[in-house]
Amino acid sequence: MQDVYGLVLAGGSGVRLWPRSREELPKQFLSLTGGAGGSKTMLQATLSRMLMVVPSERLHAVAGARWRSLILHQAAAEPDFLIEEPAARNTAPAILLGCCALLRDGADGRDVVVVTPSDHMVRDAAAFRDAVNLAVSTARGGCMVTLGVKPDRPETGFGYMKRGRPLENGSFEVERFVEKPDEATAAEYVASGGYFWNGGIFVFTLDTLYRELERTCPALAFRDYDAMVGAFADLPSISFDNAVMEGAERVAAVELDAGWSDVGSWDSLYDVMDKDEAGNALTGDVTSLGSRGCLVDSRDRLTALLDVDGLIVVDSPDALFIASRGSSQKVRDVVEALRGRREAVQASESARPWGVYKVLCEEERFKIKRIVIAP
Repeated sequence: MQDVYGLVLAGGSGVRLWPRSREELPKQFLSLTGGAGGSKTMLQATLSRMLMVVPSERLHAVAGARWRSLILHQAAAEPDFLIEEPAARNTAPAILLGCCALLRDGADGRDVVVVTPSDHMVRDAAAFRDAVNLAVSTARGGCMVTLGVKPDRPETGFGYMKRGRPLENGSFEVERFVEKPDEATAAEYVASGGYFWNGGIFVFTLDTLYRELERTCPALAFRDYDAMVGAFADLPSISFDNAVMEGAERVAAVELDAGWSDVGSWDSLYDVMDKDEAGNALTGDVTSLGSRGCLVDSRDRLTALLDVDGLIVVDSPDALFIASRGSSQKVRDVVEALRGRREAVQASESARPWGVYKVLCEEERFKIKRIVIAP
């Protein structure tokens, strides 16, 4: 589709998947479900999905300068692939900066933009492609469109949207957006069958975006790229949902039934991973005897389990994390307790413009790295 552009939001840092994900190496730059070496990172998997609906020359990432080397390394892209945020100001300014860059480079108001996070998992790429194609068709009719995920449990960590009347092409009107509910309310939403999870994937024409933006959040209605860059640090830090979607006059949803997960915790990763006959989700060099319902990530050495149930075991080069399944949302408490220690924020592996490195050993007065130089 030659009139479709893609923006992949690749900034941000998180610790909900510590010790694999850290402030210096967030989850979008990690391979979470495959063995070491051959699997795509979440960013690479996102780009592969987006290339099914967007020409490569019209696909860009939006992120801050601190992630430039990692993004260009993993995307194997030229420098102009990255639209660089001057500061971290939440998703609305990031998306608008990307749109200003598209306008600067020749896009016009009738062109469609597909926006997606870089750190979500989608198991069925073909279903994602079909949903985005339907969303593009709906967006051409003048709607702000979002992809909605049918909930399969009363999740309190997601925003919801209430589904309205069906539209002719198979999408739905959105009656209203709902902030993260309590458990009882979430259970009511799931039982009613009339709500979607808000997956944070948006599709719109540039004309529609600016029409809505002038009414809902005019402070962000920049069209000139240089002017927005100059004002960026003083812009409101606001999400795209709050700035645009929740107040837009015409909002539609397309159902995404593609094995979606935001992979917001080790428990949510366990839910979407393949499992053995005992319900174990195993990554790396793992031997399990008599153990059931465990998630184990061990890529640097052998981990053996014996007669344990419902554990999360994550082994990284410099930290070992063990928890009961169901408690991984508290990993932030662990990271906070480790504040001041290198392991809380620094990663032992990273990328630079010239290649990648892994810290093998580090003491007070020396550090040994394994360095791989890109040819």
